Amino acid sequence: MPRKPVVLINVLKVEPKKQEALIALLKQNIDTVVRNLDGWKTSRLIVAADGATVVICSEWETPAAFEAMRDDPRMKACFPKILELASVDSIVGATVLSESP
Repeated sequence: MPRKPVVLINVLKVEPKKQEALIALLKQNIDTVVRNLDGWKTSRLIVAADGATVVICSEWETPAAFEAMRDDPRMKACFPKILELASVDSIVGATVLSESP
């Protein structure tokens, strides 16, 4: 039986005045690192209207691809920069339902 893709959801709490800098850092990392990693399928950045929360939702083809991303030195180098701007809570799981019109 094929393995389900891995979904990673990061909830970042940020001071509203730092939200723009955080989004710029996340976009840069997605554009220069994440999109070039094997097994990456998609990433979304979602911002709360109050400016205090940014959510990253990304999907990886396999658990191995997800683990390789976490171990990538370029990703590890970005984590401290993110933590300078925001606190992070992560959820790792699999999609059980996805609907569209």
